[in-house]
Amino acid sequence: MRRVVCPGSFDPVTNGHLDIISRASRLFDEVVVAVLINKTKKSLFTIDERVAMLEEVTREYGNIRIDTWHGLLVDFCRQNDIPMIVKGLRAVSDYEYELQMAQMNHRMAGVETMFMSTNPLYSYLSSSLMKEIVKYRGDVTGLIPEMVHQRLAERLQE
Repeated sequence: MRRVVCPGSFDPVTNGHLDIISRASRLFDEVVVAVLINKTKKSLFTIDERVAMLEEVTREYGNIRIDTWHGLLVDFCRQNDIPMIVKGLRAVSDYEYELQMAQMNHRMAGVETMFMSTNPLYSYLSSSLMKEIVKYRGDVTGLIPEMVHQRLAERLQE
């Protein structure tokens, strides 16, 4: 079975994330979306909320599994028999950072990294930017799933 992991914080999931996940789902038998548990970072949504949103918006694919991880991604890969990481690249600045991580992951555990260029429709998209726009009631139509938009608007207006 060809298995890959697509890691991230997904706080919240955007259509840019979903573009990479869906493209990976056509290339691999199973895509494990690993949601980062980072105790030093304050997230807007809890880990359970992020997992639930991802499960809902990826349900149609059939070969996506949502999981969580804390610690080194290569340890997660070892524990789940995953030989490859897939990452989306939006800009050259993403590449510089991700290349270093890919090289270290390969050195530590022999885990490969596949880079996918982001669809130009989403090249400027980030979860942080979506939070900022929704906070001020801006239009994010087509940038995040509608269900995510509703939950984001509710959370930011609390």
